[in-house]
Amino acid sequence: MDEVIKFGTDGWRGVIAEDYTFDNVRRVAQAYAAYLKEIGDAGKGIVIGYDYRFASEYFAATTAEVMAGNGIHVYLTAGPMPTPVISFATLWMQAGGAVNITASHNPPTDNGFKIRASYGGAVASEKLKDVEKHLPQDQSGVRRLPHEQAEAQGLLEYIDPTEAYVEQLKRLVNIERIRGAGLKVVHDAMWGVGAGWFPRILGPDSRTIIHEIHNVRNPIFPEMERPEPIPPNTAVCQATVPEVGAAVGILTDGDADRIGIVADNGDFVNQLQVYALLAYYLLEVQGERGAIVKTLSTTSMLEKLGQLYGVPVYETGVGFKYVAPKMIETEAMIGGEESGGYAFRGHVPERDGLLAGLMFLDLMVQTGRTPTQLIEDLYARVGRHYYDRVDVPYPPEQRDEILERVRAARPKTLAGFPVERIDTTDGWKYYLGNDGGWLLIRFSGTEPVMRVYTETLDPGNVEKILQAGLKLAGVE
Repeated sequence: MDEVIKFGTDGWRGVIAEDYTFDNVRRVAQAYAAYLKEIGDAGKGIVIGYDYRFASEYFAATTAEVMAGNGIHVYLTAGPMPTPVISFATLWMQAGGAVNITASHNPPTDNGFKIRASYGGAVASEKLKDVEKHLPQDQSGVRRLPHEQAEAQGLLEYIDPTEAYVEQLKRLVNIERIRGAGLKVVHDAMWGVGAGWFPRILGPDSRTIIHEIHNVRNPIFPEMERPEPIPPNTAVCQATVPEVGAAVGILTDGDADRIGIVADNGDFVNQLQVYALLAYYLLEVQGERGAIVKTLSTTSMLEKLGQLYGVPVYETGVGFKYVAPKMIETEAMIGGEESGGYAFRGHVPERDGLLAGLMFLDLMVQTGRTPTQLIEDLYARVGRHYYDRVDVPYPPEQRDEILERVRAARPKTLAGFPVERIDTTDGWKYYLGNDGGWLLIRFSGTEPVMRVYTETLDPGNVEKILQAGLKLAGVE
C-alpha cells in the first residue's frame, strides 16, 4: 500500500520527491477521474494546466495520461498558465472540471494538485472529501494511456486560452483607459507564471509602462522565502517602486491568483486594505451593487462599506472552497480572502490576481489618486483599521495538544478587551468589545502552521492582541 494522501484547502499538496511523486500524482488523478464519472461530468472532458514550479509540466503530463486512461477527453494547456487562466479555460471549453499542477504561494520544495469544478471555481469542501474517497491504495488501481495513444484516439488535445482570457478581461475592465493613463507600474511576478501577462494584456504602444522584476522561471524563488505577496517577500518590490519612480507596485504570487500592492512611497498595502479598496472601487467608482463575500479572516471594513452602500456582506470559512459556492449562491459582486485572493462577478468564482491588479489600476486612473491617497479616502469613510498576522510553525506531533488548548479556552478578556462572542466556524474568532476589533486563531489546512490574526482600531493594540492570542495557544 502507498502512503496516505490527505486533501487540504484546494486539493492535495506535498513535498516534491518525498510524497509528491509521480506515483502519488497518478493516484490522485485516478481519484478525480472516478469522481468525475460518479457525478456525470467526465463526458465533458477536463482542462489540465501547470505553473513554473519544478517539474510541473511533467506532473501535468502524468495527470493527462491517467485522465485519458479513464476515457476522459483532456484539454492540456500548450504551456504554463496562471491559475485564473486555467480556471477560465474550464468555462471556455465547457469542461467538467480542471486540474492545475501548482503549489501557488507555498515553499519551493512543494508542488500541488489543485482541483476545480465545472464552474471554474474551487470544489466545495464536502465534495473534496468525495474525491478523496476514490483514492486507490496503490498503482494497481490506476488506469493510464500514453500520450501518443491518447492523441491518436482523440482523447488529448492542446489548447491556448490566452486570447479568450484577455478578451474576457477587456469585458470586465476598461483596458484602453489604463493603456492611455501613462502610469509607471512595477510588476513583481515573484518568479511565477504571472510574468509577461500585464504587458500582454495592455498590448503594444501602451502609454502605461510595466517595469517587470523576477519575471523569469526560477523554481527556487531566490530573494524571497516563498512566492507569497506579503512581507518579507515584498522587500525587493518595495525598494524598486520609489527607486524607478513608479506610481504603484503589483505583486502576483507563484500562480498569479493572488496579489499584493506596494504604494507609491514603497509602503506595503496590506491585503485587508486592498480588499476594502477593491470593494470601494466597485461600489463608489463603478456604481455597482451586489453582495460581498468575505472569509472570517478578512476585514471588518467590508461590513462598514456594506452598511454605507446598502449591500449585504456574507462571511465564510477560510478558502475559496467556501467563498466560491457562496458567491454563486448570492450572485456576489466580489468575493475574497485575507491571503490576497479576490474574485469578481461576471468572471470565474476564483481568485484572479491579474484581474484584481487591473481593477486596482483602474481605481487609480479613474480617481486620479495614488495608493497612499486612496487609503486615506477609504479611512475617511470607514475609520482607520490596523491589521497583522503571525504564522507559528509547530512540530506536527504537537498539533493535537495545541488544538485542545485553544479549544478548551473560554477567555472573558483578551489584551484587556472583553470577549463578546467566539465564532468557531473555521478556527476561533474572538470578537472584542470596546473597539478591540477581533482576534482569530486557526490552523493551516496545508502545513503545520498556526496563524494568529488581528484587526483593531488602534495601532498600539495590534501587538498586544497578537501576543494574547499566542499566550492563549501556549506558543509564546
